[in-house]
Amino acid sequence: MQRLGKSALLFVTIGLAIYALVYYAAEQLMYRTGKSNPFYKIATAERTEFDWIILGASHAMPLDFADFNAFMERETGRRILNLASPGTGPLYNRFVLEHFLSQRRTANLLYVVDSFAFYSPAWNEERFADAKLIRRTPWESSVARRLFDYSRHAGVDPRAVLDYASGFSKINNRERFEPDIWEGEKQFDRVYRPSAAAVRSRIAYLYPGPRDDATFSKYLNEFDTLLATARQHGVRVTAIKTPVPADLRRRLPEEQTFDEAISRVLGNRQVPLHDFSAAMDEPKFYFDTDHLNRTGLTEFLQRHLKTVLTGTDNRRP
Repeated sequence: MQRLGKSALLFVTIGLAIYALVYYAAEQLMYRTGKSNPFYKIATAERTEFDWIILGASHAMPLDFADFNAFMERETGRRILNLASPGTGPLYNRFVLEHFLSQRRTANLLYVVDSFAFYSPAWNEERFADAKLIRRTPWESSVARRLFDYSRHAGVDPRAVLDYASGFSKINNRERFEPDIWEGEKQFDRVYRPSAAAVRSRIAYLYPGPRDDATFSKYLNEFDTLLATARQHGVRVTAIKTPVPADLRRRLPEEQTFDEAISRVLGNRQVPLHDFSAAMDEPKFYFDTDHLNRTGLTEFLQRHLKTVLTGTDNRRP
């Protein structure tokens, strides 16, 4: 029995050692293929201080497609880091902001507001357990501790903590050799051909059911907590709504009610909201139903966003 116990212990030790080596290799590969994950960007950023960071869901992401972030920096003279992720609501974005502020500094935060992100746990608690995000998130003990805390107090599934800590999704990533590029970036130079069916499908995906007032109120509170966190660190917040075509904008459910509610939250924190949603309707400015392509984003920067980013007193001292 003693010999059997020693053999079992040796077997387990060898197994753990092999797993650790595979985990290490997967982590190193993740750094070579990383690009769009916000925690990867924080970990690999060459600067420690920025004039602006950007948070939000996919409407904010094209601002960092290809070389556009560098173009914005040249046009505005500002140091900018885009930390947006697809399909992420205020809870996940607060998680990202807290981690950023624990390691780096910014004078300003640009939050790109989308109503769908305030209506469902699918864009908030459930996003933490998405293997696509976990497998591209670098291992850091501080992230693991914060994720554990969110599992205790913010309703995040504890299995997300286990997945992140064990590296399971990272090790079993079938796309491990592919660069971490969101599918939208591959269409950045495409011009959208209007389609009523595509618009209906997009609305059904983002707003699959009627709005639940309790859920909406919960994520408004999470957003308010994000704003309070920024203020505690001396970060000035500006909120915007990016342009979307009229055929989709008209179908957004209860958008006026959302605008009124989010304006109250922002107003209580003295945060400005710039609504550019109706500023650019032409299909030539989009690569799909609601995301600006390179031409549209360049036009948006020159017409509207540049003024926001270059406003007085928004550099780091």
